Amino acid sequence: MKTDHILFRLVLVGSLLFLLFLPPFSHNALADDDSDSAADSGDNDSGMDSDHDDDKQADKNDDDSGGGDMDDDRERPHPRKYIADAPVPATHKPAAVPVPSMDGNWWHPQPGTKWGIQYIGKINTNIKIDAFDLDLFDTDEATIREFHEHGAKVICYFSAGSYEGWRPDVKKFPASVLGRALTGWKYERWLDIRKLDILKPIMEDRIKLAKQKNCDAIDPDNVEGYDNKSGFGLSPGDQIAFNKMLSSLGHSMGLAVGLKNDLDQVEELLPYFDFQVNEQCFEYHSCHDLLPFIRAGKPVFNVEYNVAAEKFCPQANAMNFDSLKKDLDLGAKVKACR
Repeated sequence: MKTDHILFRLVLVGSLLFLLFLPPFSHNALADDDSDSAADSGDNDSGMDSDHDDDKQADKNDDDSGGGDMDDDRERPHPRKYIADAPVPATHKPAAVPVPSMDGNWWHPQPGTKWGIQYIGKINTNIKIDAFDLDLFDTDEATIREFHEHGAKVICYFSAGSYEGWRPDVKKFPASVLGRALTGWKYERWLDIRKLDILKPIMEDRIKLAKQKNCDAIDPDNVEGYDNKSGFGLSPGDQIAFNKMLSSLGHSMGLAVGLKNDLDQVEELLPYFDFQVNEQCFEYHSCHDLLPFIRAGKPVFNVEYNVAAEKFCPQANAMNFDSLKKDLDLGAKVKACR
């Protein structure tokens, strides 16, 4: 009996020691064992197909969990979609369009240039002004000379992107380049600016006339036909090509060239133009699109027709614009912001 008692005690102690040093139970260990067995079975049954199944399962996991690195059950977008839709970090913003140095022997106006604009009525040349915008066809050389005598530059206006039925060179425009009438201007029609072989010689003659009259710069108007109902399928690229052509012609003759409106293409066209002539950006809340000109040291000559001067002038001055309040007919009446 004593021997049985001793054996019993030894078995009891051994059981206690076994339980004491037994590793903790792990579901993961069992899962790993099961997955290893399944993998072994898959390899034996299908060979290389197991790799394909693993890839499919990985893709499914990515779709279900957004990459699998989740600490909770919240839904996340697929990582590829998340990257595509994420905002671009500030350090990766597209570089600004470089502004080449234009050291040509033409006038290079700066912000702060005091300017005026008038197309009808008696022109007063005896005013303190830095630059004056006048109609190319209606202004004689004597008027331009008087402005020069008072130290002012003269900007000569003509419509480059539209046909004006009263101009002296209307016979040069074939019917094939005439489109729809401009909204609000029934005697003007949009031009098919894609036909540079026809329009370039006409524009060149007009710019030559500006040079002959001793204009210092040109203000070609209606250079955003692509963004209007012109009657043609004009593209942004068509407009860029036409506007660059005008700039090249003007500079080749020693004239500064202004970009008239065309706000959506300012960034791309900025290197090719010396100033901006803008109408109504404060009325249409679009003036910030013109700030690249100011940052490049080129003036924005802005004119407003329907907004009271006291409403827009403080902001215009803060933006370093050279702004005027005028009537739509562009007569002599004017209120300058500075």
